[in-house]
Amino acid sequence: MELFIDQVLNGIGRGAVYASVGLALVIIYRTTGLLNFAQGEMALFSTFVTWWLTDQGLGIVPAIIGSVVFSVIAGAVIERLLIRPVESAHSPLNVVIVTLGMFLAINALAQLIFIKPGQEALQMPSPFPSGELVGIPKQTIGLVLVLVLECALLWVLLQRTKLGLSLRAVASNPDSARLVGINTGVMLMVGWGLAAGLGAIAGSLVASQSSGFDTSLMQGILVYSFAGAALGGFDSPLGAVVGGLIVGVAEALTYQYGPEIGLGGIELVVPLGLILVVLLVRPNGLFGRTIVERV
Repeated sequence: MELFIDQVLNGIGRGAVYASVGLALVIIYRTTGLLNFAQGEMALFSTFVTWWLTDQGLGIVPAIIGSVVFSVIAGAVIERLLIRPVESAHSPLNVVIVTLGMFLAINALAQLIFIKPGQEALQMPSPFPSGELVGIPKQTIGLVLVLVLECALLWVLLQRTKLGLSLRAVASNPDSARLVGINTGVMLMVGWGLAAGLGAIAGSLVASQSSGFDTSLMQGILVYSFAGAALGGFDSPLGAVVGGLIVGVAEALTYQYGPEIGLGGIELVVPLGLILVVLLVRPNGLFGRTIVERV
C-alpha cells in the first residue's frame, strides 16, 4: 500500500507538469482554435534560457522569472511574425506545417546555441528543498503549489480584469469582439505570450527535477500534455489540469506495475488507452463544451 501511495504522489508531481503544459495548449486553442505542436520545443528553449541565467550566477527562482519574461515576449513575436501570416490563409493545415517546422527549428537552434560538442547532460538546480513533509516529497508539494498558483493567477486574469474579458471575447467570437472595438491581433499575441510563459515554468521545473537534460527534454512531456488536454477537453483550462493529473498518476502506476506483466513501455499505452475510452464516450473530453449550431 505504501508503494502504491508513493507512486500516486509521484504521478501527481508529474501530472502537475503535464497540466501546466496542457494549460498552455488550451490557452492557444481557445484564442485561435489551433493546436501548437511546437509548444514543447518553445518550453525547451525557455528552459535553456533558465539554465543559462543560472550558469551566469543568477538564483534559480529569478532565473525562472527572467525566462518567463523572455518567453512571453518571444511567444508574442512568434504569433505576429510566423503564425498570423499563414493563419490568414484560413487553412489549418498551413498552421500545422508551420508549428511542426518550428518544432524542428527551435530544437536545432537550442542545440546550436546552448550545447557544445561532446558536452554532457546539463544540470539545473531545484527551486524546492529536498526531503519530505508529512510523508510527501517536498518537490511534489512544490510542483502542486506552482500549478495552483498558475490556476489562481489565470482565473484572476480571465475573470477579474479587462484584459481577461477581451481574451475571452476573442476566444468566444473574434468577429463580434472586433466589432465592439477589441484589437483581436493584440489579444492573440497576448494568448501566445501567456502560453509560452506557462511552458517556460513547466520546462524549467522538469529540468530541475531531472538528473540531467538535453534537447529531448520536452518531447515525451508534450505527448502526455496533449493527452491530458484531450482527456479534459481542449477548450477547458480545468479539463487540462484534471486531465494532466489523471495522465500523470496513470503513467506512474503503470510504470510501477506494468513490468510485472512483461510489457515494456506500457506506461505510455495505458494512459492513451484511457483517453481513447473517454473520447469514445465524450468526444469533447471530460470538461469540453458541446457546441450546437443552428443550420
